[in-house]
Amino acid sequence: MTKTDWEYLRTVSPQEIRRNIESDPDIHPTDAAFWKGAKVVFPQKKEVVTIRLDADVIGWLRREKGYQTRINAILRAYMSAQTHR
Repeated sequence: MTKTDWEYLRTVSPQEIRRNIESDPDIHPTDAAFWKGAKVVFPQKKEVVTIRLDADVIGWLRREKGYQTRINAILRAYMSAQTHR
């Protein structure tokens, strides 16, 4: 179940969306300059692996949705830290 109000989004005008963005102090609107250097990035191929983890570790990771993505991000951060040494 999503909290997104899809009906509202189907009926709202682009101008109203822009006004809502500009009135929200937590949102920073983008402009053409922001997108000028944007690049399309395709996700990397995933590989299925079997790994043994301590029960408390996997229990902690599984508390929230997307635990496999978090495991990947943790390992990528470690890999990056080791690579830049």
